[in-house]
Amino acid sequence: MLSHTNETKIIGYVMTKFIVVRLGSLVVSLFIASIVIFGVLRLLPGDPAATILGVGTTAEQLEQLREELGMNQPLTAQYVQWISGVFSGDTVSLVSKIPVQELIVDKLNVTIPLSLGAFILSVLISVPLGVIAGVYRNSFVGVGVSALSQLGLAVPIFWVGVLLVWIFSLQAGALPSGGFPRQGWEQPNAAVESLILPIITVAIAMSSVMVRYIRSATLDVLEADYIRTARSLGYSLWGALARHGLRNGSVPVVAILGVELATSLLGAVVVENVFALPGLGNLLLTSVLARDFPVIQNLVLLLTAVVLIMNFIIDLIQRGIDPRLRTASVSPAGGAL
Repeated sequence: MLSHTNETKIIGYVMTKFIVVRLGSLVVSLFIASIVIFGVLRLLPGDPAATILGVGTTAEQLEQLREELGMNQPLTAQYVQWISGVFSGDTVSLVSKIPVQELIVDKLNVTIPLSLGAFILSVLISVPLGVIAGVYRNSFVGVGVSALSQLGLAVPIFWVGVLLVWIFSLQAGALPSGGFPRQGWEQPNAAVESLILPIITVAIAMSSVMVRYIRSATLDVLEADYIRTARSLGYSLWGALARHGLRNGSVPVVAILGVELATSLLGAVVVENVFALPGLGNLLLTSVLARDFPVIQNLVLLLTAVVLIMNFIIDLIQRGIDPRLRTASVSPAGGAL
């Protein structure tokens, strides 16, 4: 048997080792992702120099611009130059000549509120609906909620945006159909109004996914022995869920919430183009059309990093909630497996 002190030390060692290993895996994953992003862009058709100069340029002009942009250097040298620029913040757009970091930070003023707003709304919708769908799984209400979530999964997110524009903008005239005020958040009312429909659009797509996972987690909790024991001791179903099921059921739910938080950023990028919002989605689209490689590379790497970091945070939160995950790597003999 392990003493409490020794067990605490072993768990601390296991958790420290876990964090170090996961951080190392995160760094390696980002390195591999950067190579893939850089390489795939070079395989795509199109010449950034030709796109910048336009029609009617001579071969000499193209060659001169490629030399100025460093496109004639070996690919390894171009990669090293890009990565060093990512860390130093010196990467510059080929088209606007503005530092990529400034372009991204400016667009985040739209994308982050949209992403967080959609995530919060989707949690407020999906958590109660998912629990209701699980508790009343055989009733009309439970079946109806499940059917709605299936419908939300089947409908493309951009079509949902178009439908909301038709209903609330064109028919009701209650909300703007797109765009963002020129003064940005200096006009808070107009800024908030311009984000309402995009937030609802992303939240509907996210809620459709989250309801299914939360329903599944609720069903697992309802079938657990400790819920039956609590019911036999006189707890109501909702009382047993609140007292004994919340902590255990939250472990898988935290995982999907973390994934959906990262997904909300990706969903915002798609929806921004439907509603003509000047966020990361608009920047990515214009950069792809202009073959602005530095901007594309930095944006895609940023989105990849967000997903990987969120997965890392999810693992830590799950181990904080569930002691079994903290002790899973400790052997009964007192050693770390």
